Amino acid sequence: MRIVQKEVLSLEEKKSLMLLWNDEYPARLNLKTIEDFELYLNGLSNTKHFLLLDESDKINGWAFIFLRENEDWFAVILKNEIQGKGIGSLLMNEIKKNNNSLNGWVIDHENEIKQNATLYKSPIPFYLKNGFAICSEIRIENEKMSGVKINWRREK
Repeated sequence: MRIVQKEVLSLEEKKSLMLLWNDEYPARLNLKTIEDFELYLNGLSNTKHFLLLDESDKINGWAFIFLRENEDWFAVILKNEIQGKGIGSLLMNEIKKNNNSLNGWVIDHENEIKQNATLYKSPIPFYLKNGFAICSEIRIENEKMSGVKINWRREK
């Protein structure tokens, strides 16, 4: 596996990433069309993408960082088959390299269902293991998701 950093994604990469998104995130976060996916991506600013590619250059994971309200934010998605093997931590370390702080929204409960009808497992333990703090007083609650803000800060 190798990580490739990009600022602009090809249409083929976007199609692959949308499938990954829809397969791994809860069903109510699914994006129905490539236009919906592009609309989401175009709404982000200062975006950098980190693609996790296997030996045949197939995308197995994706992290991206972006600017929101003067803070650096991120998201990470890995194929289910490679979760729990330390690969997500490698991807996290890659996006931490050039940042002093990262913020994200994380689903903190176990009652979401993925499009394949399996349970979505909260990644909170992964983020705690990777040095993130839970900002329990800051939540997002809407028709798409219920979650808590997490934050990582580089130690000085």
